[in-house]
Amino acid sequence: MKIHRIHALVARHLYLYRRSLPRMMEIFYWPFLDLVIWGFITVYLMKFQGQIPGAVTFFLGALILWDVLFRAQQGITISFLEEIWSRNLMNLFASPLKPSEFLAATMVMSIFKVIAVSVVMVVCAGLFYSYNIFVIGMWLVPFVLNLVMTGWIIGVLTTALIMRFGQEAEVLAWSMVFLFQPISCVFYPMEVLPGWLQAIAWMNPAAHVFEGMRAVLNASVSPIAHLAWATGLNLVLLGLVVAGFHWMFELCRERGLLVRIGE
Repeated sequence: MKIHRIHALVARHLYLYRRSLPRMMEIFYWPFLDLVIWGFITVYLMKFQGQIPGAVTFFLGALILWDVLFRAQQGITISFLEEIWSRNLMNLFASPLKPSEFLAATMVMSIFKVIAVSVVMVVCAGLFYSYNIFVIGMWLVPFVLNLVMTGWIIGVLTTALIMRFGQEAEVLAWSMVFLFQPISCVFYPMEVLPGWLQAIAWMNPAAHVFEGMRAVLNASVSPIAHLAWATGLNLVLLGLVVAGFHWMFELCRERGLLVRIGE
């Protein structure tokens, strides 16, 4: 891969944010709105601590970490859709740009989005609700890294499906990640799921991250086992979806599908 090609593609997407209010709202307004809504819900539930378990205090932390995963996924899929909307897809792949370089650039864009959104949510949670996400300690670093990788997995999978089935599959860019939310155990422990669904959730890296977060905040058990599972699953699944993306790209190129969705 050539770094200058990746840098050029990243710069091309960053320039889009300079004078675009809707794109800036995607980074700042919507995450802030989510935080406000869930923050007020948490404040309300905290009034009933005698009747409701203290687990409600996990809501804001879980929301911030979930948004890390969501923005990592969006960074990849929205970057791909930007090329479709601007009818630039064929221009890109008619150049020496490789699919691997394209994926690398979208992953860099997702990191920028994750950083921007995380700063907004962490600062606002501290200012408005006195919530400190850093109570998780040094475990926060591997949690975030694993969620970013999980977001990449969903993002690359979604991009491959849009590339294969065309613009009618664009809705997957926003809906695909929410198909994984019930088995990610964001706001509830895995044990509340029925047995057959627990088996599926166990293969979801995000579920292990959120289980590990609850373990740290409860000071009950070490999250090392969950982190090991999350890391292993992420590495395997990311390798599979990247390989699948390259296979799908070659298939679409041979069948001329790239021309149809790019134009």
